[in-house]
Amino acid sequence: MTALYLLEPDAPGSAWAPFADAGPLSDLRVGAWTVQERWARAVEGEVTGIVAPHADGPRLAGSTPLVTAATITGPAWVVDATYCPKLPMRSVGGAKRLIADGRSVAWYLDPGESWSGRHDEGDGLVVDGLAMAGAWDLITALELFLFADTLAGLEDGSDPLPAGITVIGNPGALALRGAEVEPGVVFDVRKGAVILERGVTVRSGSRLEGPCWIRTGTSIAGGQLRHVSAGPHCRLHGEIATSVFTGHANKSHDGFLGHSVIGAWVNLGAGTITSNLKNTYGAIRLDIGAARLETGRTNLGTLFGDHVKTAIGTLMPTGAVIGAGANLFGDPRAAKYVPPFSWGDGGDDLDVDRFVAIARRVMPRRDVTVDAAAEASLRAMHARVRGGR
Repeated sequence: MTALYLLEPDAPGSAWAPFADAGPLSDLRVGAWTVQERWARAVEGEVTGIVAPHADGPRLAGSTPLVTAATITGPAWVVDATYCPKLPMRSVGGAKRLIADGRSVAWYLDPGESWSGRHDEGDGLVVDGLAMAGAWDLITALELFLFADTLAGLEDGSDPLPAGITVIGNPGALALRGAEVEPGVVFDVRKGAVILERGVTVRSGSRLEGPCWIRTGTSIAGGQLRHVSAGPHCRLHGEIATSVFTGHANKSHDGFLGHSVIGAWVNLGAGTITSNLKNTYGAIRLDIGAARLETGRTNLGTLFGDHVKTAIGTLMPTGAVIGAGANLFGDPRAAKYVPPFSWGDGGDDLDVDRFVAIARRVMPRRDVTVDAAAEASLRAMHARVRGGR
């Protein structure tokens, strides 16, 4: 397969809070797949590296490596990580670049050709998709793509459906692949397919309304899920609507979560509730420090950065942004913007040693060892994010 490199902004800025600097944007989930997985399917390429100067530093084992643009040579595709192609995408054939909304979003390098930067030269193929303006468009991508993603995913088949479950709609729109589903679970597939991967467990008293794609090792312990892309290794419970989980996150208790993005290693305390609609039904603005950003969206809950923790009964205002590593407790109503590594009401900061100590307790619970390399990646993340505050 042809090598694939993802090109990220040198400095994503406030629009990509709270995920900018915590890690590559290519790791974020758009629809059923991460950005890099989506592009790999679009151009039938093998992800080889990510150009992300804003996320420079050690990475967790198994992560796609970070590379510099100067090292890229063909044959290879170089693609814009802030653009999400619609799948399935027609064959790229001999195109030298892909064009969306009048701009180039991907470039093909011939064998031996070196990457020299973005350009608008050579034969181009027009493609469909979404140009993401900021982190809020992860929800826009979910709305645009998850239905088609899950529908295409049905082509990989399903295990026999177990006795005792209820399927509302066409049973062919439900795919179980090594999942354990207890009697009494309800699947409503009238608005989209539901796919459960290996190691997923769903307990009695759960209702899943498609489109939903639940990744490996995630458990659902009751409640209602609709229009959700989650995993791997998440814990889900309560009412969850139109939300996307990067993976390794806990929402194990009651409380409404709507139109929200949940980063890796997030833990939402019991009774954490998001608001996803203003009383005026107007467009939602993000206030991130001194920056005020118009999202153009009527529904938007909370953007939770990686490693965020919330206390029981935490109330999230509409369009809240919670910076990476923030630990919320004290006032039950969170601020509209919480800086990264805030401790409690924001009066103190979570220093790097305490941050690593918490991660050492949390990550092994998902069988991820915090060895020297993992600790180095956590310390590098802390330094990057704090440096960008």
